[in-house]
Amino acid sequence: MISPFTTVLSDAEEHELSRRARRVRTEVRDARRARIILAAARGATNAGIARNEGVHVDTVRKWRSRFAERRLEGLRDLPRSGRPPVFEATTVAEIKALACQLPAETCVPLSRWSHAELAAEAADRGIVEAISASTVRRWLDADAIRPWQHRSWIFPRDRDFAFKAGRVLDFYARIWDGEPLGEDDYVISADEKSQLQALHRRHPGLPPGLGRARRVEFEYRRGGTLAYLAAYDVHHARVIGRCAPTTGIAPFTALVEQVMTCEPYKSARRVFWVVDNGSSHSGAASVQRMNDAFPNATLVHLPVHASWLNQVEIYFSIVQRKVVKPQDFLDLETLENRLLTFQERYNATAVPFDWRFGRAALHDLLERVGRHEPATA
Repeated sequence: MISPFTTVLSDAEEHELSRRARRVRTEVRDARRARIILAAARGATNAGIARNEGVHVDTVRKWRSRFAERRLEGLRDLPRSGRPPVFEATTVAEIKALACQLPAETCVPLSRWSHAELAAEAADRGIVEAISASTVRRWLDADAIRPWQHRSWIFPRDRDFAFKAGRVLDFYARIWDGEPLGEDDYVISADEKSQLQALHRRHPGLPPGLGRARRVEFEYRRGGTLAYLAAYDVHHARVIGRCAPTTGIAPFTALVEQVMTCEPYKSARRVFWVVDNGSSHSGAASVQRMNDAFPNATLVHLPVHASWLNQVEIYFSIVQRKVVKPQDFLDLETLENRLLTFQERYNATAVPFDWRFGRAALHDLLERVGRHEPATA
């Protein structure tokens, strides 16, 4: 039977329908509708199209008719009323509010809610007579509420957090006291990676193979620990590091001497050392100690709990992933050699980190964190 609807496509419509028909991520129903209209435009009959697509001929008639009336918009599904809601909106709101409360606040012996626990608690409280965990899940998904998840955070306790963090961010932008740094000014980010263990596996590891991940023996022998101290030149992507039995003032002082007695830092006009508040380099005494030993060196402390602003931590994260894990070292000498050899390898190809967190981002962060601050009495 010949269709009363003649299908003639514009170039734009043919392009769009062809894209829908061949696009892998197009929904099956949308791709089928596109193929129906494309076949109709080529002069195929309704019966032939239905046979090729494996659908009833009435389906082909429906989509040809809708396309003739509304073009591409006609291929969309019409609005549907759906099944009447079983639960009132107030019930949904009450259960979402319950999910946003900590269980302990209402004397429930749980550390966090699950869908099933929320469903049971809602029934116990008389919010609903009964409800399934899957229904609760759908409601929470609608507002992206995940009561079983948590994120750790720490509120800035340093009254000068913004000032101290801001001047370090200025260093990364090559600014100090509002003035650009000169070519003979350097910024060093330094810290220690402590308690690195030389764990020796009781059986040699196996490399990855076809359909098999790398295997590492679970049991190990302890070979002791050491500390890795590193100074990272922020703008030149150069690492100078050393290993020591432990952290402390003496090992850190040795690292400073190692850096400040070699060029270009030895003859530099100014060398700024960015450090956190670890015991090896905390307090005003550490600032004076460095300045006495090297007059062209200035120790600059980050705010408390702001080690994440220290760029050397990025390098330590690379070391952890590429050198330390999975821990399998014959002894401390092997571990130390691996660390220092990797350091040379890193320096051969390293480029400065693409640091984008500046003063504007810091201000935005502190604004958002501030909204969590409890009201004072």
